[in-house]
Amino acid sequence: MYTPPSGASPLRYIYNKVYRSLGAVAALLLLLLTPARSAAQSDAQLSQYYEVPSYYNPSATGLTDLLRIRVGARLQWAGIHNAPQSFIGVADMPFKFMGKRFGVGLVAQQESYGLYKNLNIGAQISYKFKLLGGQLGIGAQLGFIDQSFKGTDVFIPDNDDYHQGTDDAIPQQDIRGNAFDVGAGIYYSGKHFWAGISGTHLTKPSVKLNADSGEGSTERNYEFTVGRTVYFMAGSNIPIKNTLFELQPSLLVKSDFTFYTGEATMRARYNKMLSFGVGYRWKDAVYATVSADIKGFFAGFSYDYPLTSIAKASSGSYELFVGYSLKLDFSEKNRHRQKSVRIM
Repeated sequence: MYTPPSGASPLRYIYNKVYRSLGAVAALLLLLLTPARSAAQSDAQLSQYYEVPSYYNPSATGLTDLLRIRVGARLQWAGIHNAPQSFIGVADMPFKFMGKRFGVGLVAQQESYGLYKNLNIGAQISYKFKLLGGQLGIGAQLGFIDQSFKGTDVFIPDNDDYHQGTDDAIPQQDIRGNAFDVGAGIYYSGKHFWAGISGTHLTKPSVKLNADSGEGSTERNYEFTVGRTVYFMAGSNIPIKNTLFELQPSLLVKSDFTFYTGEATMRARYNKMLSFGVGYRWKDAVYATVSADIKGFFAGFSYDYPLTSIAKASSGSYELFVGYSLKLDFSEKNRHRQKSVRIM
């Protein structure tokens, strides 16, 4: 634990430490106070959000002494043609520099629905310091967004009363574009509690989608603005006395200031290996989850049942994550150890 300087009040010391650390991201998070009107969101919806906190918050990297990898896929609204499909990959690990603890990570997401595809890739870094028996991290993410629309596959029936083939709002050629993207957040992790707040797409990137012939051609160009989104996540580990079970409630709230939604999950974990639970997404779905984490290998599955009228056309949504965690040794005793092989 940190020791306050001589003569300094412990409460004043904690206040100053937090104040200075959060100053680096305060300006970026203030951008979230500006409503993102006429902007679309490109982040995937995940029921196992608690397994990939760094997908939402770059300061959630390097939380443990593990190299942690998770990859997964979500099939939204099975049974509906061209329904959204998401593929997610995250990896993070801690490292030390000049006696300070940091975390680094990578995040990638590809999502498709219909003729539209969206790719997000980002590199993350976070700085950690001890606070109140746990650790507080601040982090940032730099990356890019790549979007495309396959206009050559657009088909409009002759008897369509709502669309016309000459409608300029419907691309008739394949278009593509990309833009720079920024995210930031803060995250606290204690022995039995964790919470974080973060913002994605803070620069409100504007993607200009153009045909291969370029902007100077006679082809029409399109522009897609990605809205800023704020996320709040929290959860707890509650051991059940005299058993190998623990309860793990968690929640996720997100908003782009024109749309708000949230979900809550309650899981039970046995012997830190097997877990199962249920969740509810506000006015959208209920879901069940089950997972196993054995000797570093992880597998998790969830099933969503929609509570809206879309249940008449879909059997639900399916989500699968797999991963691996590798223990990293940061002790000093092995830093200069060498092995000698002798031939007898």
